[in-house]
Amino acid sequence: MCGIVGYTGKRQAQGVLYDCLCRLEYRGYDSCGIAVNTPEVQVFKDAGKVHDILQNAPLFKGTAGLGHTRWATCGEPTQINAHPHTDCTGKICLVHNGVINNYSQLLKRLEGNGHKIVSDTDTELIAHLIEEYDKGDLEEAVRLAVKEIEGSYALVVMRSGENTLVVVRQDSPLVIGVGDGEYLVASDVPAILGYTNRVIYLDEGDIGTISPDSLKIRRNGGYIVPLVEKVNWTQDESQKAGYSHYMLKEIHEQPRVIQNTLINMPLPESFNKSEILEQSRKTGILFLACGSSYHAALTARYLVEEHLNIPVRLEIASEFNYMHRLLPCKLAVVLTQSGETADVLRAMRRLKQAGCMVVAITNVAGSTAARLADHTIYTQAGPEIGVAATKSFIAQLIVLYALCFAGASAANIRYQDYLSTMRLLPSVVQSILGSHQNIKDAAVEVAKSKSAFFIGRGINYPIALEGALKLKEISYIHAEGYAAGELKHGPFALLSPETPVLALVSRDQTYEAMLTGLREIKVRRAPLIVIGEAGDEQLGQLADRVISLPSFNRLFNPILFTVVLQLLAYYVALELGCSIDTPRNLAKSVTVE
Repeated sequence: MCGIVGYTGKRQAQGVLYDCLCRLEYRGYDSCGIAVNTPEVQVFKDAGKVHDILQNAPLFKGTAGLGHTRWATCGEPTQINAHPHTDCTGKICLVHNGVINNYSQLLKRLEGNGHKIVSDTDTELIAHLIEEYDKGDLEEAVRLAVKEIEGSYALVVMRSGENTLVVVRQDSPLVIGVGDGEYLVASDVPAILGYTNRVIYLDEGDIGTISPDSLKIRRNGGYIVPLVEKVNWTQDESQKAGYSHYMLKEIHEQPRVIQNTLINMPLPESFNKSEILEQSRKTGILFLACGSSYHAALTARYLVEEHLNIPVRLEIASEFNYMHRLLPCKLAVVLTQSGETADVLRAMRRLKQAGCMVVAITNVAGSTAARLADHTIYTQAGPEIGVAATKSFIAQLIVLYALCFAGASAANIRYQDYLSTMRLLPSVVQSILGSHQNIKDAAVEVAKSKSAFFIGRGINYPIALEGALKLKEISYIHAEGYAAGELKHGPFALLSPETPVLALVSRDQTYEAMLTGLREIKVRRAPLIVIGEAGDEQLGQLADRVISLPSFNRLFNPILFTVVLQLLAYYVALELGCSIDTPRNLAKSVTVE
């Protein structure tokens, strides 16, 4: 996987492909390349970054082409493994996101038929398959070839001497941009926003045939009139706007994201009906997610069980898919920033087959998760370019808080007050963003370490997990998040003057236990950085450094802690000179298992 682009129209394709690939760099990748019909297929590719590789490409004159940024899954990041790939004749050329599970069987068959496979990738096999089936109708050749493929794929295919592109998807996203006498193809909308805001989201199994003046979409054996949708994001929203990194910009966008999410979040009526909630009191609500979204779901567990009195079952989607027995479930809530997380989509299909109502919380309209779900709630975060989730995570928390309080407000008037209090959050978050020199100073200290612990209790425990994830994602410092009481059960062995501990402390029912834990850490001489509430003098007596939150309703401390920890991770990575927006080995949208 990572980023796909394609173009056919009246412009010179090479410049369009380069521009679109630059807009996909945020997804994370290790090699890149382009192919242009001149009319012969000309390919230029290598391991490395778009700017470093493609600025050295020879000038290819042609108005149809493909481009790709690759995050290695099958075969190391090398020139020969980079996309695009061709068959041995050079007639068929394609780019691919996804993973081919029956690679070994296909390789054996193709080599037995005389095909010479030169790369280590599963993608190259697809080009050879299509070449075998190509009798003059490229769309039909692609259709027959993908019938042999087991796995996930988004493909853009072209044939030498033609300006037609054939596209197909299965368990990997693909979108078509509709222009004036031109079409673009991409794995993600931001890639094409500079050219059009009109898009067609392909469904599973769709095959599209595109030329500058025509578009055909084949679905379930017949041709359809596709729905053209308008994207409400602007190109400016996906730019840095003067910030040094996308991540910093997106952290600073969070007050607006909170406001937009609260204003534009219609609660799905049937989700909020008392009978659905009542049924869930017997079987519970299932939450499913991966990565940062899992930490948001874990936060929701504390909220739902305390304020709705409904038991919550929480599963990592990638593990849930390998559980043989599916326990009774009336309502499942899935969280996926991109709406294309492969493990989450697989779990959604399984749940729907079992008759479970599925609610998706996602940031991307038209995504696969949005189309699969019975109800979708959009987080209104706008395009998030930095690989590390920041504003999308905050938006997920806001949605989960609001859902919980809306569900409880029918029985208790105080939850209406909580919903009103949430509307004050943007200004409180802004105050953290406007005065964070103490966080920057703490980051200088943390940057000197090779390992760190993040601890919290109760509803702050998931935020400790998220803080640790942010630090290791972008600074490459080993970090672990723990429930504070668990340090005594083994991790204490790792405490030393070189191992800082970052503690999240609220003056709630966990407060005294947290103070006891801080004392235990302090006597083991580990540097102690505490994030706590303003005016707490006891923290100053225990900690080496205190970062104080603005005074606010402590029920919302997880949101405020999150902003502090995002800034901390950012400034640690900045101190170390790391690639903050595109950390090594990571991709923004995980579309393979």
